Amino acid sequence: MGTLHKTKGDQISNGVKIAVIDYGMGNLGSVVKACNSFGADTRIIVNAQDFDTADKIILPGVGAFGDAATELKKRSLDKLIKDKIKQGLLFLGICLGMHLLLDSSQEAPGEAGLGLIPGQVVRFKDEGIKVPHIGWNQIEKNGDNPLLKAIEDKSYVYFCHSYYVCPDDKGIIITTTDYGAKFASIISKDNIFGIQFHPEKSQKTGLKILENFIKL
Repeated sequence: MGTLHKTKGDQISNGVKIAVIDYGMGNLGSVVKACNSFGADTRIIVNAQDFDTADKIILPGVGAFGDAATELKKRSLDKLIKDKIKQGLLFLGICLGMHLLLDSSQEAPGEAGLGLIPGQVVRFKDEGIKVPHIGWNQIEKNGDNPLLKAIEDKSYVYFCHSYYVCPDDKGIIITTTDYGAKFASIISKDNIFGIQFHPEKSQKTGLKILENFIKL
């Protein structure tokens, strides 16, 4: 079983169990801490055999697409994620975790993603903008979605990335952000959600989005 992380003295506990996928690419502490602040029980899953039970899965993202995809396969986490999503568990991919949902990425030609969202990950063009895109920027809502409950249109969130997703189905894009051109900053398809920015670093707005996910 994975390591259980639970905040003592939570004022609100909804009993939600969240599996946070660790593929060895970065510190998960801020994501775990944010989830715990809303009363969730989190388990860090390093290998597929660590998985016991959960209501939701979060795939954080730090590092390179090719390395992350390789580690997911090596730990049999790719199959675990696909199986659990097929069973109906809610899934949230953050930054690189969002990229891995798609078929492929320009960052790692020939390396397959999870293929859960048809499309490709592409790099920003170095034309009049600085790459990577680092800092605060706005998200523009493309209609209603439960992930955006109580989120004001054009709220500011924190980004740090050189690549962004281009899903084949533009109808799954629920927010866009303008950086040289508009790109998808949040996507939603069935029980799958993807966020390009870092909600755990985006203060009130980002934490509210995480809270919305936990309460879905």
